[in-house]
Amino acid sequence: MSEFDAIDAALLAALSRDDTQSAGKLGRMVGLSQPATWRRIRRLRSAGVISGRRLDLNREALGFGVTVFLGVKLAAKGRVSLEDFERAVTAIPEVQTVQHVLGMYDYRLRVVARDIADFERVLRRRIMALPGVGSIEANVLLSEERQVGPLG
Repeated sequence: MSEFDAIDAALLAALSRDDTQSAGKLGRMVGLSQPATWRRIRRLRSAGVISGRRLDLNREALGFGVTVFLGVKLAAKGRVSLEDFERAVTAIPEVQTVQHVLGMYDYRLRVVARDIADFERVLRRRIMALPGVGSIEANVLLSEERQVGPLG
């Protein structure tokens, strides 16, 4: 999108903080009328800069107090296809994200659990039983700070 300017950036920053704001309120924040603000938001959507909406859930309030990042190295990439592994791992509800990465591991997973005992159950019964899993490294999330911004 070649027509991206400072007002678009300000709109994106405001929307990333709270996407429920009205076009009128957003316009007042960036110095535009409501119709002009709405036109810009529609242009950003049609250009693919804004795609969908996301709901942030409080995992702890839902009873998921533990988050673990897993590095997964596949044992034999030839015998089990990456698609087979990805299909199987994405079917596990506790697995929040599946990232195919380059480096020490083949995949990086974000897994949530109620507590450490629940995580161990998910790890042993679900993740370690996946096709092609070789080695796993776990990192327990202690705290998380998020800088909210237009690219966040």
